[in-house]
This record gives sequence, C-alpha cells and structure tokens, in this order.
Amino acid sequence: MSDATDRISIAILALGGQGGGVLADWIQEVARHEGWLAQGTSVPGVAQRTGSTVYYVELARDDGTGRTPVLAQMPMPGDVDIVIASELMETGRALLRGFSTAARTTLIGSTHRIYAIGEKQAMGDGRGNGDKIIEAAFERSRRFIGFDMEAATDRSGSVISAIMFGALAGSGALPFPTETFHRAIEESGIAVASNMRGFAEGFEQAREPLAMPAEEQALVPVPTTAQGIALADRIATSLPDAAHNNALHGAARLMDYQDGDYAQLYLDRLERVAALDKAPFELTSETARHLALWMSYEDTVRVADLKTRKDRMGKVRQEVKAQDDQLLAVTEFMHPRLREICETLPAGIGGRVLASKGLSALLGRFFTSGRHVTTTSLRWYVMLRVVASMRAIRRTSLRYLEENARIERWLGLVLDHAVNAPDVALELVRCQRLIKGYGDTFERGLGNYEKIVGLHQRVPQDAADLRRLRELALSDDTCEAIDKATEVCQTACN
Repeated sequence: MSDATDRISIAILALGGQGGGVLADWIQEVARHEGWLAQGTSVPGVAQRTGSTVYYVELARDDGTGRTPVLAQMPMPGDVDIVIASELMETGRALLRGFSTAARTTLIGSTHRIYAIGEKQAMGDGRGNGDKIIEAAFERSRRFIGFDMEAATDRSGSVISAIMFGALAGSGALPFPTETFHRAIEESGIAVASNMRGFAEGFEQAREPLAMPAEEQALVPVPTTAQGIALADRIATSLPDAAHNNALHGAARLMDYQDGDYAQLYLDRLERVAALDKAPFELTSETARHLALWMSYEDTVRVADLKTRKDRMGKVRQEVKAQDDQLLAVTEFMHPRLREICETLPAGIGGRVLASKGLSALLGRFFTSGRHVTTTSLRWYVMLRVVASMRAIRRTSLRYLEENARIERWLGLVLDHAVNAPDVALELVRCQRLIKGYGDTFERGLGNYEKIVGLHQRVPQDAADLRRLRELALSDDTCEAIDKATEVCQTACN
C-alpha cells in the first residue's frame, strides 16, 4: 500500500444527475490549490439506475523534481484510500468491487435508498438488505461515515454533490484546510450560495455518528367531510380496535379511488369477517389491509388519474429540482392492451369485443406496441383526464364486475375457514399480496393466486403449506417454482 501522504486515491460512485463529475472536479481543484497533482477519470454506468458512474480521482504530492508521476485510470480493488457513495446500494457496490478495505479506506456513504427497477418489479418485497450493507461497511473500512444525504440535500436546499463534498472535508481524510474547499466552490461560480449550504450540512453530518433515514410514520387519515366522519364513526363502533388503523386507511383510500359508497361497501365486507373473528383480531386487521388493496385495483382509469394529479407534478418538479421559472415536460411510456381498454368499457360492450375473435383481431392491431406520451402536453393531459373521469361509470365496467366477483369468492373462502381454521383463513387473506399492478404483472400474480386457491379447494392445505406456496410465488417471476410445487402437491394427493 502506498504512503497516503504522497498519493491519495479516491473513488466516487454516483447515479446519473447527482453531480459526481462536479464533485470530482472540486476535489481536483482543492488539490491543485494546495500544490498537488490531480487527475480525474470516469467509467459511466449503463443507465441512471441499472448502473452507476464511477469517478476516479488520484492525487499525488509534487516532489519538486519536475517529473510527472504515472497515475491510474480507474480504481483497483485494495488500492483506494477514500470511497464516496451517493446511495446505500452504491455503498454496497463499492464493497462488492473491493474498493473499500478494512486497513486502508475511509468510506463515506449515504444511508438512503433509491430503489432499482429490479427491486420494484419483484413479485414480493424485492428490496436489497440495507442492514447487511451497513454491517459490511463497518467491517470493510478503516472508518465508515454514513448519514442520509438525500435528507441533508432537502434540508439545505442544495444538491447531493455539495453534501458529499462537505462530508469529505468533514471526514478529515484529505490533508487540506476547509478554506480551500470553500474556495473551490466559490471559484466554480455556479450556485455558490446553495452549494455552500450543502457543504456546511455535509461537513457537520460527517462528524456525527451513523444516521439512518428517519422512519416515516403512516398517519391515520383524519376525515374532514361529513361522509368521512360517518365512516370513521362506523369503524370505531363496528370493528375491533386492532383493525381501526388499517380500516381508516382503507376507507380513505377507497374514497379517493371511487367514492364514499364504495368505502361503505368495503366496511360491509370487513364487518362480515369481524363478526367471525376473535382476539387478537389479526384476521380482521389483515383483511382490512388486503381488502382495500384489492378493491383499489389498478385499471386504466386509476392510472390516468394518478398520472395527471397536481400533487404528482409537484413531486416530479421537486425531484428534478425544477425552478419556478422553468418549464417541465414529462414523457412516459404507456402500453395499454386491447383487454385493458375493453375492461374499461361497459361490461356488455367490453365483453362482446373480447368474445369476438374478429373484433379482437381488428381492434387489437391498434394496441400491439407502446408509445411515449408527454403527459404535460395539453393534448395528452386532456385525453388522460377524460379517461380519469370515467370513474363515474366504473361500476358498469367489465373490470369492475370481474374484480368484484373475484373479491366475493376470496372473502367467501376466508369466511368458510374463519371459525374452525383461523390460521388458514389468515394465510388466504395474505394471498392477496400476489395480486397487484396491471397488465402482465397483474395477470401473472392473479394466475399464481388462482393456482394456490385452486389447489387448496381440491386438496385442502394447512396454513404452513399456503404460506410456503405464496412465498414461492413471490420469489420467482417466471412462475416455474409455483407451477412445480402445485403439480407436486396435486400428484402426491391423487
């Protein structure tokens, strides 16, 4: 290992748009102001979240001989003095690549998460294990500095590159005075005031103990309308205390999804379960949660509504840090299929189209490929709002009739087991986790659910078997594991 007083190697792992290149430039400017030689390179990732860009900065003390040292072009495992990562999973990538070593490296990483597409697409909980990354960060670094850089960015009104720059200065890992760091920001001449605020925030946080992101507490919805207050009163009087929180959230969700009458239907169904449940009323509480999720299924009306809401545009502006005087355009990929269009239509019309091979073939040609839609343009915004307004006739739609029939069959199965086999009833309730999203995701999940329930109706399964089958379905989006398991169960019982 080289003497860090003569040579310092720094690896920066950042996502697209986080200013990793700016950070690398600032570091080089600091070193040059102090009379050191500096070189920076970068290896771009595949995309904004499927891969990060690795910036490499190498600093060397000028020995006064006039000879230019040979500096590396990229970080090498076991030969990095400082690693800076802009997100928790990027810290994990640095550890996997061997950039951080216990005897040498100062590791500076954010503890917040930006979930990868693969994590979001998983049938179940596809999130990476952050606790294991934190544990490994302490084991495989000489010193680990970790805090929520995204929250620090929001507090300071700055950008994450400034936060990381401040954390680097606060760590003391570079032999340069703080004033030189300030000078690098000032001489850049770009957003100096906000970058200085971010620098100060990162500097202070680097001197604090490890800080994980604050847990967001789900607030119980407070009804403000007469109908909402009536629903809350009904929940308080007709349901056990253990189910109140989930039921309030469920009723609020369904009022937003459809209307107060739909929320009343939700409580009608939930009360049927509560009437057969007993302490600690876990069955009622879980049903309150999963029933609300199923009743707020994702159809084209819901998707159009969510994509054109004012608060969504506000969140997008905040995420990209758009200024008040800047125009924002949002382009999204949409691929509604003929089935989803027909499911939005009144049941008689939609069912007739899907039942006709000729009509399906004729109309299906217009829905074979997706398209990019600028939802902030007047044309597409108006079109989506028209689709969203179809909520008024949702109860007549083909999809509504189909989903209500499925929900009633599911509830009937749960009620059949609620008294004599409550543990089985609870696992059947939790099988609703398989059903989510829309399009192929929905059909795959529904198919897995029906395989499990169909097997249970043919060959009764105990609670442990149902749980095992559900977890198998959630662990494999190819459906091969659940197909094999249900086939084995069926064969063994024949």
